[in-house]
Amino acid sequence: MTLAAGVEGSSPVLNITIFGLFVVVTLFVVFRASRNTKTASDYYAAGRAFTGPQNGVAIAGDYLSAASFLGIAGAIAVYGYDGFLYSIGFLVAWLVALLLVAELLRNTGKFTMGDVLAFRMKQRPVRAAAATSTLAVSFFYLLAQMAGAGGLVALLLGIESKAGQAVIIVIVGIIMIAYVLIGGMKGTTWVQIIKAALLIVGALAMTLWVLGMYGFNLSALLQGAVDKAGKAGEALLGPGNQYGKTGTTKLDFLSLGIALVLGTAGLPHVLMRFYTVPTAKEARRSVVWAIGLIGVFYLFTLVLGYGAGALVGADKIKAAPGGVNSAAPLLALELGGPILLGLIAAIAFATILAVVAGLTITASASFAHDVYANVIKKGKASPASEVKVARITALVIGAVAILGGILANGQNIAFLVALAFAVAASANLPTILYSLFWKRFNTQGALWSIYGGLAVCIVLIVFSPAVSGKPVDAKTGKSASMIQGVDFHWFPLDNPGIVSIPVAFFLGWLGTVLSKEHNQKKYAEMEVRSLTGAGAEKAVAH
Repeated sequence: MTLAAGVEGSSPVLNITIFGLFVVVTLFVVFRASRNTKTASDYYAAGRAFTGPQNGVAIAGDYLSAASFLGIAGAIAVYGYDGFLYSIGFLVAWLVALLLVAELLRNTGKFTMGDVLAFRMKQRPVRAAAATSTLAVSFFYLLAQMAGAGGLVALLLGIESKAGQAVIIVIVGIIMIAYVLIGGMKGTTWVQIIKAALLIVGALAMTLWVLGMYGFNLSALLQGAVDKAGKAGEALLGPGNQYGKTGTTKLDFLSLGIALVLGTAGLPHVLMRFYTVPTAKEARRSVVWAIGLIGVFYLFTLVLGYGAGALVGADKIKAAPGGVNSAAPLLALELGGPILLGLIAAIAFATILAVVAGLTITASASFAHDVYANVIKKGKASPASEVKVARITALVIGAVAILGGILANGQNIAFLVALAFAVAASANLPTILYSLFWKRFNTQGALWSIYGGLAVCIVLIVFSPAVSGKPVDAKTGKSASMIQGVDFHWFPLDNPGIVSIPVAFFLGWLGTVLSKEHNQKKYAEMEVRSLTGAGAEKAVAH
């Protein structure tokens, strides 16, 4: 693996130095936090010691992934209006999470989503199903982050060979595993808070810089992007540039929007953050803080995306080593030279590390708490053994994420995250909503909904054009599909949400009405607890 000049004007040595400084500082924070990580509650839920505002910043850190910064900015720079759909979808999704899920989950659960789903069901099969869906969603989300790491470092260090980028993805995975093994949820949360602050401040600085170059006139900036794009410029300001060419792509656009809006309320790594605060009131406050920070950031992406289109140009962005994902770093280089590029790249890198750490601890906690402690050990596992299993699971998940990231390297990461949202909305959301709001819902309905939604969604993704069969681009010589040179797709849409989400809701209903199981007393207890919080504190105190 050799270090080339990277993007013209960048300094690989400076970039590595800034990366290194961030990793050293955050590892120090994680070590400090780890000194207070003694119990299962400390490891999974940070001892429920964070305030609403602190947790809100951490949620923003968890949610504003590489897709938000690199993928969306690139999508807007290249496709304009259609790219901004990601920002709108990701933000609107929080209203679903706030109104339907956040407080009720905090009142009902303990450590994981499986606690809520198994509250009035048969414990072992439902917990196993919840853990399966959590691992699946986490895997798809991890793919996006690891792919982002490979593309970002390829751009900054000039490592264009796939082997060199694979080595970088391995290094990212190892650092991420270290965060989780050492610091648990407390260390990971502090990394999220630091990263969110850096990301929002960095994006704000670039946004003001870009607007300042156009006299703080958004219309002038949009016109600059149109002019830079030449003949294709007018299409940047209206819908349909990416998704409006055929009836199939329009349907894909709708499917993507549905997955984005409904996916957040089923993301296990976001839901798990509600357990790190002491009360339901703080859970509510944390979501309000998160919406504010996330909403402001997505307004920044509009300026950054069109700014990259106006100052860098779509052709240069697509030709860069990181492809569409390189728009924000290239814009930083255009604005402030190698130093700003190094800083922005370090922030993007921090974003990837922090989100990957959050995903890993969620997936490992779900396996250890739901499968090991409650399915295998039937609720008799000691907290120490549970945490030990979680740490071992984190190692396995890290290895799988590294392999998946190498496979997905080069894909648009906003699109990859949209697939994770489709899986979350298909496998988790119907079961969560039915559990919280439908008296008749039972174990068979939960299992049919989780496994059915998950299976349908994953099968449609595997046999979609996203994985194989897209035509080769004449300029790059590559297909936009994940696997090159083969075609086994039969499902026409890139995102399966429009099919898999309704199917999951239907299966949950069908499985329930075909089963005679009905625990009226347990539902009544769950309803009181979820709406009032009565009994919740006692349940989580131990």
